[in-house]
Amino acid sequence: MKTKSNSEKTNLHPRNLHRFGYDFPVLIDTCPELKPFVFVNQYDSQTIDFSDADAVKTLNKALLKKYYGIEHWDIPNQYLCPPIPSRVDYIHQLADLLASNNKDEIPNGEIVQGLDIGIGANAIYPLLGNACYGWSFVGTDTDETALQNCKKIVAANPQLIDFMSLQLQVEPRFIFKNIITAEDRFAFTLCNPPFHASEAEANKANLRKINSLQNTKSKAPQLNFGGQNAELWCEGGELRFITQMIFESVKYARQVLWFTTLVSKKDHLSSLYKTLNKVNAAEIKTIEMIHGQKSSRIVAWTFMTESQKRDWKF
Repeated sequence: MKTKSNSEKTNLHPRNLHRFGYDFPVLIDTCPELKPFVFVNQYDSQTIDFSDADAVKTLNKALLKKYYGIEHWDIPNQYLCPPIPSRVDYIHQLADLLASNNKDEIPNGEIVQGLDIGIGANAIYPLLGNACYGWSFVGTDTDETALQNCKKIVAANPQLIDFMSLQLQVEPRFIFKNIITAEDRFAFTLCNPPFHASEAEANKANLRKINSLQNTKSKAPQLNFGGQNAELWCEGGELRFITQMIFESVKYARQVLWFTTLVSKKDHLSSLYKTLNKVNAAEIKTIEMIHGQKSSRIVAWTFMTESQKRDWKF
């Protein structure tokens, strides 16, 4: 059956390779194990069941292999399976942010080093950042099992060995302490912080997502999308986590060009801006992003003056 072509998703970044959706015949050719998950919906479009964790994970394998040169990728059960189009948008927005301090040229190569706070088991941001721009990364997490899986991903894709290092955060109450050493210089930090303030809140949100995708009204908790505690929630939720990040960032003001984080809840922006002003951030930027029905934004801040930013050597 001939299916309809996908319309352009104009909300995605102009360099995002997924602006026209998923080319399933091409992806199946790249990753044959995706084929059993693909079907034609009522709109004559090929798709998968996005409430099926195995289907989503296999789609990610195909996308990473086809477009980003990652031959082998997997995550343990119950760990977050990231949506690649939105994750790579964050990377492209970071590239534009760095270009703004580099005569509008995106800096490429391993000399551009990023710090991924909460790399998780999927290592998605370093994988995409290295594939798109050749950047190198330090990935940190409080979950040793997650880091062990990242090591497996790197070992299975030898081109990554010289571009990614991993570090366990041994004191979960800290973010940058124990991680950034006196010799480190990072062009940026990035983070997808735990959104929720409790496990119950995280489970409720996950259930809403499942019911929306399946058009059901189940009240039983489902774990199709996975997510360990540290990935989904922390005491005080997103606001407390990012506030802690801002206060810690002051200590590393000359070692990081841009601190950045995703902020899922728009209501948190006012409080975060007040905190950033309190610590005397020299510049604050908010980059809005819309992916499907979901909106989020990147908040970025720096302590450097305009001349210091121009003098930063990539």
